[in-house]
Amino acid sequence: MSNAMYNKMWHQTQEALNSLLDTESQKMMEPQKNQVFIFQMLATFYIKYVQIFRNLENVYDQIVHPQKRILIRKILDAVMGRILELKNEMVELELTEFHYFDDILQDLKLEPQQLDIPIPKYFLKEKLEVIKGREKILSQILAESGLDVSAKKYQVKPIPLEEAVKLIQIAERARQGRLRAMFMKQIYLQEYRAKQARLLGDKVADVSAAALRIQKVWRGFHQCKRTERQRREEMIFLGMNPPPLFNEVSAAMIQADRLCHLRNKVQIKHEEEYRDALVTIKDDLKLTEGPDIKENLQDQIRHWFIECRNLTGTFPDYPNEEEGGSAIIFSNKTPQQVIDDIVASQDEEEKTKKKKKEKKPKKEKKEKETKETKEKNKQEEEEMWKMSPSVFLHTMEEGNSVYKDLWKNKDESWNFPQDYDPELIKEDKRKELESEIRVQVDELMRQELKNLKLAVNREKELSARTGKKKGGKKKNKKKKGRKGKKDKDLTVDRTIESLYKELVEEGLLIQALKVSLSDYIGEYSYLGTSLRQVSIEPMPSLLDVRQLITLYAILPLGSAAVHEKAPLVKSLLLAGPSGVGKKMLVHAICTETGANLFNLSAANITGKYPGKSGLQMMLHVVFKVARKLQPSVVWIGDTEKTFYKKVPHAERKMEPKRLKKQLPKMLKLLKPDDRILIVGTTKRPFDAELQPFCKAYQKIILVPRPDYASRYVLWKEIIQRHGGVITDTLSVSCLAKITDGFTQGHIVQVVKEVLTERRIRQQSHKPLTALEFIASLTSMNPVYQEEEDSFKDWYAKTPMGKKRALALTGGNKENEKDKGKKEKKGKKEKKKK
Repeated sequence: MSNAMYNKMWHQTQEALNSLLDTESQKMMEPQKNQVFIFQMLATFYIKYVQIFRNLENVYDQIVHPQKRILIRKILDAVMGRILELKNEMVELELTEFHYFDDILQDLKLEPQQLDIPIPKYFLKEKLEVIKGREKILSQILAESGLDVSAKKYQVKPIPLEEAVKLIQIAERARQGRLRAMFMKQIYLQEYRAKQARLLGDKVADVSAAALRIQKVWRGFHQCKRTERQRREEMIFLGMNPPPLFNEVSAAMIQADRLCHLRNKVQIKHEEEYRDALVTIKDDLKLTEGPDIKENLQDQIRHWFIECRNLTGTFPDYPNEEEGGSAIIFSNKTPQQVIDDIVASQDEEEKTKKKKKEKKPKKEKKEKETKETKEKNKQEEEEMWKMSPSVFLHTMEEGNSVYKDLWKNKDESWNFPQDYDPELIKEDKRKELESEIRVQVDELMRQELKNLKLAVNREKELSARTGKKKGGKKKNKKKKGRKGKKDKDLTVDRTIESLYKELVEEGLLIQALKVSLSDYIGEYSYLGTSLRQVSIEPMPSLLDVRQLITLYAILPLGSAAVHEKAPLVKSLLLAGPSGVGKKMLVHAICTETGANLFNLSAANITGKYPGKSGLQMMLHVVFKVARKLQPSVVWIGDTEKTFYKKVPHAERKMEPKRLKKQLPKMLKLLKPDDRILIVGTTKRPFDAELQPFCKAYQKIILVPRPDYASRYVLWKEIIQRHGGVITDTLSVSCLAKITDGFTQGHIVQVVKEVLTERRIRQQSHKPLTALEFIASLTSMNPVYQEEEDSFKDWYAKTPMGKKRALALTGGNKENEKDKGKKEKKGKKEKKKK
């Protein structure tokens, strides 16, 4: 794909975004009542934004023009933020984390795979060197402190020479024994044949009968092969089987991949040239246009002094540097407009003085009227649903207007290699240069104004000075008060490097496994909407979970612009039976965003940083390093232990509830600027106290056991990844059906057990069968329906689950309160009896 193709793709995407922004601005103004219609509208916007996001991400990754990339990046981040906002709207509307768009996808003629939210490649690409450097330091510290697990696995213990010699002798004798046995077998067979020939020597063999028998066998074999081949060809023709070399990478794909890498190099080169040009062009402008700009500014400000003096009778007050200097007065205004503003402000002052006397008695009546209207409006708003205002729409519209003005009809025939445009840089740098020169001019003109004022009226100048001094003191006092509120830094004297090393040595900062989110295999749920129409709540599919991880964790952690403005998710809980891939998802978040991984699991922090002060220090160090080296993920494994209802006797020494009080405090301290996510994983959420548990985790995601479709894909993928070849003898659908209730962990374990190196080598003459896998499945316990139901029941008690249940039954909150009171009364009566 050439640059022109990506440019064309960008123009098409911008057109789609433009039309979508128009429709959205129209729909936002219309309040709606029908919930189904509202959801359809939100879902359609969401799906269309996802399509735009996919295309923009692709374009941003491949376009080489540096100035275009700046604009595309701005729009891309805004689109990401808008997707998160729409998701939040849908969650609040439907009161569930999972949504199903089957019918809308059908109308839009899209596949469910097109709903997959891509992870922008720039997350890792733009800080690849930083991540590599950090990984290198981490592995060095781990190796020095002897905590490196990967190195320990492959360590070979030295064997004494005598033992080594003995092992070689045993192996050699065994080899010779095998050779001798084969040799003896051949001798025996020769003797046996000679004996048989002597016995049957008198009988003459019928050559024609023997030939007939050989022909019969050969023809049968040949026909079997032919029918098998014809059947394969027929299945390919019908589209039931893939054609040969279907999975092999074509030459065109290899060439496209090579071009992508080449384009990345060109991208980096153009970026460097653009950065250099920013400096050189500014320096040239300073030499050529700098003196003229300075003169023009001075003339403009002098003209303002004289005009103010003529109109008001006094010289104006010069704005401070903090206020913006003379830029406030002349921002996008001609000198004539400035004069008109002065006259208008004078008239306004006179009018306000007159009005103040008249307005006082009417205030009370107005207050009463406003209270009544507010109450009415509130009731109307409750009945009618209106989309909440977006933070990202403005930036998208801004970016879109820049695109229309600058790039849409721009003639780029001169710029075939797509390098930077010097004229655009000059425009930006002129503004920059003007603001820099303005600061210097402001200093000179302030002095000039002082001299003018002194010459005209010395007394006024003195009073103005004293007034300013007083004001300055007050401001300083306020600032001092604010500083006192900040938290104390317990490690002021220590560097981040030393704290980082300490956390690694203590085992609190661990190395994340290299797992991408695409490795979390699954299939979409195609019956979600149909089941909900029959009022059956479907269990989410594995790909629905993957989508949520992308939306709530990866996109905000990867992009600072999105994290600051999008609906903030500080903490996330993954609840599900063991083996469903909760830990894998945590590692995938870190891999996809290049985040640090801190392990604050109850088992991991036992005995570390003892006492109250120790705990405080531990959390301070963890969050200080996490902030400095963001993005960061703080993982709390088996998090139900932190919120135990009753601590088991065996775990009392472990002090699992150490973080219970501290965790909510840490969550409060996290701000939109801090790209830190707290992720909890649990396989027994019902052991925890519900209220504090749900308060600590903002978003709760139920990770289900895989359904039939996901199991089918899992078996197929995992067998192939471990070197297995799937043939007609291996019924994958049979395996998927039999393993109902078994998790991904079980399937991986079984495949590893069956596909040994020896078994992989034997596949050519002994293909895999389903029976081989079933044998090792018998020793494992599946996740029974009762266990899944217990997770569902627990989720129904969480705040989101309660709201959803209420919405489904259509009950009011008041009814629920009455029920609660009746239950309490009933319990009290029973106790009395």
